[in-house]
Amino acid sequence: MTKKILTLATRDSALALWQTKHVAAAIEARTDYRTQLLPMTTEGDRRLEVTLSKLGGKGLFLKELEQAMLAGEADIAVHSMKDVPADMPDDFLICAVLERADASDAFVSNHYQSLDDLPDGAVVGTSSLRRQAQLLSLRPDLQVKPLRGNVNSRLQKLDDGQYAAIILASAGLIRLGFEDRIASRLTAPQWLPAVSQGAIGVECLANNSQLAEELSVLSHADTHLCIRAERALNLTLEGSCSVAIGAYAEALSDHSIHLKAAVFSPDGEQVLNAQQQGYDPESLGRVVAEDLLSQGAKEILALSEQA
Repeated sequence: MTKKILTLATRDSALALWQTKHVAAAIEARTDYRTQLLPMTTEGDRRLEVTLSKLGGKGLFLKELEQAMLAGEADIAVHSMKDVPADMPDDFLICAVLERADASDAFVSNHYQSLDDLPDGAVVGTSSLRRQAQLLSLRPDLQVKPLRGNVNSRLQKLDDGQYAAIILASAGLIRLGFEDRIASRLTAPQWLPAVSQGAIGVECLANNSQLAEELSVLSHADTHLCIRAERALNLTLEGSCSVAIGAYAEALSDHSIHLKAAVFSPDGEQVLNAQQQGYDPESLGRVVAEDLLSQGAKEILALSEQA
């Protein structure tokens, strides 16, 4: 019997293609489907001269892929979960979250081994408000300058001497074979990653319950629980890439989840922290978010929106 072919929409970047091929291999190994890829260039990829916060957020990496699904050109889309807005349109759902890779941020430099090693006033590249805020919280003397583009072009800008160091996601570097470029890792609990960083998600149409059920076998149970907790936190905080929120959830041996989160002002001078342990991921995310809101997170997040 001929196997049905699933079309996977993906951004047309080296990292996105790696992730989508990884998902395609898992689908072919664990289901009766064959796969084909539909690479696409999104608005977020085209407009590299503008920071994501000014463009309107990371949802710009999803729009074209979701339109392809609605038009019947693709069956599913593959995303870095940190790019998926917490408040998804009703037409779509995340039907699988694969096992999380390294969730840390990477300190990448050709001359320095760690953040502490940087000289006063060193230029560090990132276009993430969360990374910027954490950098300035730890090292207010640094100059943080914008850095966008794919992983290769960002590394090239570092090699060209435009920055003393850059901050990238460890998972992306590892997936593309650049693990040796990581001078050191910035890790929880001292440094918090983006919500859902390191996890790959599969998005499908909400009305295709059969496909969603068939693809749920790809999900890693503990990762999915942790991602649900982090996304519930982000949803309650009404977070986007325009604000500086860090979060990291871990599944513990008693089947509970520990969630730590922080909200930062853009200049890093104000930092709010909260953490909690619980069993229901959505409730846990809301409880930690409400703790942050009770400390004044709404006012700090409003500052980020204006930055």
